[in-house]
Amino acid sequence: MDIAELLIESHGRVGGVLHRAVGGLDVAQLTWRADPDANTIAWLAWHAARGEDAQVADVAGREQVWTTLGWAGRFALPFDDHASGYGQSSDEVGQVRVSAELLLGYYDATAEATKAFLGGLRADDLDRVVDEGWDPPVTLGVRLVSIIDDSLQHAGQASYVRGLMERAT
Repeated sequence: MDIAELLIESHGRVGGVLHRAVGGLDVAQLTWRADPDANTIAWLAWHAARGEDAQVADVAGREQVWTTLGWAGRFALPFDDHASGYGQSSDEVGQVRVSAELLLGYYDATAEATKAFLGGLRADDLDRVVDEGWDPPVTLGVRLVSIIDDSLQHAGQASYVRGLMERAT
């Protein structure tokens, strides 16, 4: 297995978890909250996709799927097109009210763009510095591991919230 195959396999795990967490739910279920300030399944899935899209686009030197393929318009959220969920308020979390099909469609489109980028990587690409704002500077390899970690955590959180919602309703 080469490095591209390893990264594709790792990133590929996110989609399965998100599909199980989101699939088959209606908007009321997707926006259920364990308490008034808790994250919703919809927001967690959207944030996982937005985080991956924004970060991979940055290191790949391309535009985000969110804007180039029209997902921002389809979601019609009351946020700036660059919003990805970081630092959003509880009220903003509650404004992500979209269908499971839309959430999963956007994540799948993002995952395809991620896979296309990863498929062209070689082992020596991972040492390229992509962010000098940290000490030590962040390499592509470290950033890609961070993206996998963030995406899987949010997908897992969405799964957990689904379990809470199913028990409560």
